[in-house]
Amino acid sequence: MSDEEYYTFIQPYADAKEVLLARLNVLKHNLYRGSSGVPIHNIQSRIKTKKSLEGKLARKGKEPTVMNAKDYLQDIAGVRVICYFVDDVYNLTNALKRQTDLIVIRECDYIRSPKANGYRSYHVIVALPVYCLDGMEYFPVEVQLRTISMDFWASMEHRILYKKSERENREELEEELKEYADMLVKIEKRFEQHSEGKLDLAGPQEGAPERGAIAGE
Repeated sequence: MSDEEYYTFIQPYADAKEVLLARLNVLKHNLYRGSSGVPIHNIQSRIKTKKSLEGKLARKGKEPTVMNAKDYLQDIAGVRVICYFVDDVYNLTNALKRQTDLIVIRECDYIRSPKANGYRSYHVIVALPVYCLDGMEYFPVEVQLRTISMDFWASMEHRILYKKSERENREELEEELKEYADMLVKIEKRFEQHSEGKLDLAGPQEGAPERGAIAGE
């Protein structure tokens, strides 16, 4: 894949990401209308670099071509939404999924069912319409929604353990980090008790689909 092919290829994914960011910004100010609270603390976004895109295709055993990237990668565009509380994550996700022109491709609830290492987050891949002169096409964006405490833990775990399998005390660190994850769940619940202006519009989804991980594949 040449640099020119890469930059041409990612443009509609970047456009889809911007569409999603605009919708999230609207929901941030309108989801709890009439309340002083807002569901979103901050939002981060990215487009996979050429090196990252080609590396992931290689790990999947695919040639680094534009066609393979389109067929096998659904996280070329990514958005991370940091919320205050767990209810905010579910309320925001449900509001986003109610938008009629948005297609949910895949989702996984790692809040209700955390990973074995303590990782918690809500992952969903959504396809958004991108319009151009000769028509419209849907492009996927990977969305990770988590609370501040979940993001803190994930950031520290990544910093300490990512690509450090050679560490002699890795298993001990993993166990310690799992304990910290459990502690943060308790701390988060205590903060929830003192929150004002927070509304539970939908609550956790009963039987939320859990169809595999979609981040860090």
